Amino acid sequence: MGTKTVDETGVKTEDKTDAVTEAPENAEVETADAVNDEAVEDGAVTDAVENEGPTGVGQGAGAVVSAGLGIVSLTGSWVGTVASARESLIGQLQSTSSSDVGALIEKGYGNAWQATAMWGGIFALVALIVGVVVLARPAFGAPGRPQAPWIKSVAWAGVGLGVIGLLLAVLKYTDVLLGLPSAG
Repeated sequence: MGTKTVDETGVKTEDKTDAVTEAPENAEVETADAVNDEAVEDGAVTDAVENEGPTGVGQGAGAVVSAGLGIVSLTGSWVGTVASARESLIGQLQSTSSSDVGALIEKGYGNAWQATAMWGGIFALVALIVGVVVLARPAFGAPGRPQAPWIKSVAWAGVGLGVIGLLLAVLKYTDVLLGLPSAG
């Protein structure tokens, strides 16, 4: 096995080296560099990158955007709030000379309610369209690459939220859901 030696202090030590020869420390690095250089020269690395194909990042982002827009369609948006306030102000300006309470309610609040419903419906429709496009994308993309399950789940959530948001927007706009009170 090992050989025993005596050092200058007179202590016996055992050398554990067997017949195995030690390689230089940088031998692995040199070998790996040589292999990488040969692969680049042959074009193997370039081919591997080109054959990798799309990663699905765009589809994932589209699915998240769809779900986000679906949530915005249900909770409201800054655009809908501003449109509602604008319609309310226009209605108040138009009805200040009128003493008819019904006209005041309709112009001051009804139009604002419909503007909010309209913007909610627009966000819901966009969420629905983006979700459907993300779900349909694999049919027109690379046939051998399946879509990640989380992308499908989030896109379906966006489609579902879009449908619910669109339904609620139509019901609010037509005064079926929470219609304006009558003045009579």
